[in-house]
Amino acid sequence: MDINQKLIHLHHCRGAGWKTIKKIISIDPSLQSIFTRTLDEWKQFLPLPPNKLTEFYCDLHSINIQKLLKQYENNGISALTIIDSDYPELLKQIFDPPWVLYLKGDSCLLNSANGLGVVGARKPSQYGAEALNTLLPPLMKKNFVIISGLAAGIDEISHKIALKENGKTIGVLGGGHFHIYPKNNIPLGIEIMKKGALISEIPPSRRPEPWMFAVRNRIISGLSRGVFVVEAKIKSGSLITAQCALEQGREVFALPGNITSKESEGTNFLIKEGAKLVQSSSDIEEEF
Repeated sequence: MDINQKLIHLHHCRGAGWKTIKKIISIDPSLQSIFTRTLDEWKQFLPLPPNKLTEFYCDLHSINIQKLLKQYENNGISALTIIDSDYPELLKQIFDPPWVLYLKGDSCLLNSANGLGVVGARKPSQYGAEALNTLLPPLMKKNFVIISGLAAGIDEISHKIALKENGKTIGVLGGGHFHIYPKNNIPLGIEIMKKGALISEIPPSRRPEPWMFAVRNRIISGLSRGVFVVEAKIKSGSLITAQCALEQGREVFALPGNITSKESEGTNFLIKEGAKLVQSSSDIEEEF
């Protein structure tokens, strides 16, 4: 088993979160000893509760990773590790890049120089939808790649505009590929797999859990040169994505909104804090 397969194997083990895998790699960079360490040896340097450690050890010695990879391959899904040469450079630069990305579609899109993250309200107003239909088509003609989270609302509209304009789009899932959420967007997800790329940090068979949607936001911003926030409440996942973008040194763009609208509180706040106000597609294009 090569180091790539060992890393993917670790990634499938319960209890092996991002920090745990980082700890293992720091002690054993080549992952040579992961299958020979005893449970007591793992206890010495992995800060896991006893039940989590037992689950981790059980999965480490019971998962048939070759069988799973074959299943993924049969479904057109590839597994890209951080040590692969074609792992996206922009994503590699963030503080906590995914150890493994599962992908179905065009992997070349992950290294686009014109990746624009687009996030916003789950229930956008007519104004938000109209703004996207005005602002995104000119960018598609300039070979921008729209990166979003396949959620209802602004995400969904952004993906659909990109596909309608024969442009490229990347969907970042909260859960695994076999459990696209929300279910209403399964047809959209399938279309993105065919014409763009659908990716996830979560192994394909895992169902989405609430915490997964928060951590995937860093991938949307990490793959992007800039993030465009279109309608968002003051406490929302979209503002978390904007914060990720700032921490990663990315541009943050925001659509100004009605001061009486709750859905514009977040974007107006971002503008007040220094995000670039967007009135036309050129406001985004000139920053690229």
